[in-house]
This record gives sequence, structure tokens and C-alpha cells, in this order.
Amino acid sequence: MSTIPYKRHNKVLLIYTGGTIGMGRNTDTGALEPLDFSHLIDNLPELRLVGTDVDVHVFSPAIDSSDMTPAHWRSIVEIISSRYANYDGFVVIHGTDTMAYTASALSYMLENLTKPVILTGSQLPIGQLRTDGKENLLTSIELAAAHNADGTPRVPEVCICFGGRLLRGNRSTKSTADGFAAFESYNYPHLCDAGVNFTFHDHHIMLPDYNRPMLPHFDMDSNVIVLSLFPGIQEGIIRHVLDSPVLRSIVLRSYGSGNAPQSPALFSLLKDASLRGVVIVNVSQCVSGAVEMGRYDSGYQLEQAGVVSGRDSTVEAAVTKLMFLQALYHDSQRIREMMQVSIAGEVTFLV
Repeated sequence: MSTIPYKRHNKVLLIYTGGTIGMGRNTDTGALEPLDFSHLIDNLPELRLVGTDVDVHVFSPAIDSSDMTPAHWRSIVEIISSRYANYDGFVVIHGTDTMAYTASALSYMLENLTKPVILTGSQLPIGQLRTDGKENLLTSIELAAAHNADGTPRVPEVCICFGGRLLRGNRSTKSTADGFAAFESYNYPHLCDAGVNFTFHDHHIMLPDYNRPMLPHFDMDSNVIVLSLFPGIQEGIIRHVLDSPVLRSIVLRSYGSGNAPQSPALFSLLKDASLRGVVIVNVSQCVSGAVEMGRYDSGYQLEQAGVVSGRDSTVEAAVTKLMFLQALYHDSQRIREMMQVSIAGEVTFLV
């Protein structure tokens, strides 16, 4: 808890980037297309009834989340950091397809975050009868404003709020394309469940150092690729990927608890890449569980080839963490070491 008085403003900043929540149907083609932000506000009169003031920053033009880039993450960080002192929390309206990537990236880029940054959106546009957008947005604003008796925020983390669940952002992944509970954090408990009441799970919520300022980071290095193993994967294709001169890291999606085919050629390619400075991080293709590279011989062989364990990290968290670390460090060994450290609660340490 804070040892200095915590000043509250009774204000939340709503950052609208785009997404399904603000779309409407084209009368000629029947396809969904972005509408201007006033459309969203017109369909949400309840916004005027929430127990905190809400200011709005609008991205123009709105961004389809499939087009989200590190440059957009930088813009979000710039908005939050420049207005950080004036608000109790921040709600980022975002498309669902890349929401987990953005939430993970922001968790690293906003070091020692002391206020909530909650990402939300919807599966149906807010103007449709059965939209989930109203509940998601209003719940997110309430959670961004929620605070303890001493004024400190209840959830000073980057989170995703969707379908009545508040999840740690860098533990989340999109789990369904058409269900209203579109996100889940399979390897970490919910931070809050929003039913009739809010049920906070306080022992799962990270506490920052309120005596230190939030430190924003703006740069990301995206010279990383995700490589999924599958039966019959060709050595020549792997070699072609690894030979890229700009490649700095690989998220290797392996089988089960971190296993790979017993292929001397594969192990040799990975070892050669590792020796020349490519950081290779092993994450599981399973949605739940963790990589334990010492459990089976193939995992041990990967470890001997210089591959490091991603533990129970999501792909989204691993990719964005590598981007973040590559922007900070040139030394590949330093990056490997930092991949074994929890920066923002993104991994669980194995016993």
C-alpha cells in the first residue's frame, strides 16, 4: 500500500481505438464497417450515469485490430503517460482479434503501473439488440474507478475485461470467435468476477510501488517470428526461416510440455541459430499448462540446443516480451536471462 497520500480525481480516460463495438452494418454490402465515435456514445446513454467522470480520446481513423502495430501501442502509451496524473484509470476500447497482444505489450511498456489500464470491446456492435458492448464497457469503467479505502486502485494492472471476467492482460488469450466470454487466462486465476457484485480476488492482484513513478517505454523491436511445430515440418523451411539476417528471436510452439520431433537436423539448426545470437523461447501449443523441458528427452535436447523455456507464457505474452526486451538490450544472453524473469506477472515460476 501507499505510504504517501494517494490523490483521486474521480475521472477515467476512455481511449477509443476502434473494434467491433463501434461498427455498423453497410446497407449496400451487409458488411460491418467502422462508424464515428458519436455513434457509440449515442447508443450508450448509461455512460452519463456512471459514478465517475469520463473523458474521451478518439483514434482517427479507427483501427481494425487486425491492423494493430507496435506504432499504435506506442501511441496508446504516449496518451496514457501524458495524462497519467489527471485520471484514476484508463479504459482502452479495442478490437478483439489482437487485444491480448496489446494488453501484453502495454503490461511491459508501462513499468510500475500504479493505475488500472483496462482493455475491452465486444463481439457484437453496440447498436445491435443483443450487444455485449454495453456491459463490457460500463463494467470496465466501474473497475477502472474502483479503489480501496486509502484511495489506491483495486486493480493497478493492465487487464482485459470481457464477459464478466477481469483478467490479467498478459495472461489472457482469445478463446472463442463467437462467444460473449471471448477471453480466458488458462494459467492464472481471474482478478475479479463481475456478477451482481464485483468479487475481487485480491491475493492474485499485483501491487506496485506507489512511492515510485510509472515509467513508460515507447520502443519495441518486432524482429521476432512464431514457429509452430507439426508432424512433417520440413527442415528446409525451418532453415529458410532461421537464415533471415534480421531475425532476433523465435517463439517456438512445441508439443505438450515442451517437446519436439527427435530430429538431429532440427536440433542442429536451432543450436546454430542460438549460437549466432537468435533467442529461441519454447512455449506449449496447449492452452493450459507449462513447458518443462527436462521432463522428456526431446525437451532436454532443445535445452541443449540453447532453447530457453517460456514456462506457462501465452504466445502473445512471449512475442511482445521479446519485442520489448529487444528494444532494451542488444545482448542476446541478457534477453535470454530476462525471459526467465517475471517482468509484469506474465509467467509462473516452476518448482
